[in-house]
Amino acid sequence: MGTDIKELVKEKYGQAALRVKGTGSSCCGATAASGFGCDPITSNLYDRSQARQIPEDALLASLGCGNPTALAELNPGEVVLDLGSGGGIDVLLSAKRVGPTGRAYGLDMTDEMLALANQNKRNAGAENVEFLKGEIEHIPLPDNSVDVIISNCVINLSADKDRVLREAFRVLKPGGRFAVSDVVTRGEITPEIRRNVLLWAGCVAGALADNEYQEKLASAGFEQIQIEPTRIYRPEDAREFLAAEGIDAGEIAPQVDGKFMSAFVRAVKPLAQVRLVQAKEPCCGADCCQ
Repeated sequence: MGTDIKELVKEKYGQAALRVKGTGSSCCGATAASGFGCDPITSNLYDRSQARQIPEDALLASLGCGNPTALAELNPGEVVLDLGSGGGIDVLLSAKRVGPTGRAYGLDMTDEMLALANQNKRNAGAENVEFLKGEIEHIPLPDNSVDVIISNCVINLSADKDRVLREAFRVLKPGGRFAVSDVVTRGEITPEIRRNVLLWAGCVAGALADNEYQEKLASAGFEQIQIEPTRIYRPEDAREFLAAEGIDAGEIAPQVDGKFMSAFVRAVKPLAQVRLVQAKEPCCGADCCQ
């Protein structure tokens, strides 16, 4: 199933990149949004001041469910990595915040999205940005090399989330921050929804429960884990993003009422433990050493 999901996501994200010049944004790999098609997930994520900072094509190619750059703490001089960077909107916004002494990386597996992202990089004149080809389960960066990891509605698309979180932990520096937007669930979700491959590409079937997300982050080694809901989806929302996937929403929509939400997930890689070994006092003779 993992390979099928990866190929489906790659195909749909590639199609979305090619559509940017035409019909505009889509949601989480779904068909292009028209009217209110995908608004419950993708609408109103970036304010006007952010939109003015980046090329329009970067905004149109945004397939996310949140705005991690608005919630993540980024400082001048830091190194930021965006997992599943798509058209590059969050990378370009991050690059401005870390400044010329910092660096912003984007990682994506889709050739079409990488081509669009590099075009947006050139249009923005961003010199502290680099887009890398690869999978979020195998991050092509060395250990302890990144200050902040961001992501926007991408980790839920992976069939091996444990591997993604371990990789994120590996490349973060001690004290580094994990700060991502993702779709998470609360309450029981039916097996039919979980098994629906199209719903994986639509950011639904692969979403982790909030407590499971916390457990997986802790297992990877993270501390100070927090999950903050940013948008809770109702049946009328579900009908829109399910219909965008060509799925009959009549039966499924009521099952997602209040159970699916966009959330900001944050955690910290602990500082390296420094073990202090106290030197023994030199022995002054037989009596003091007993």
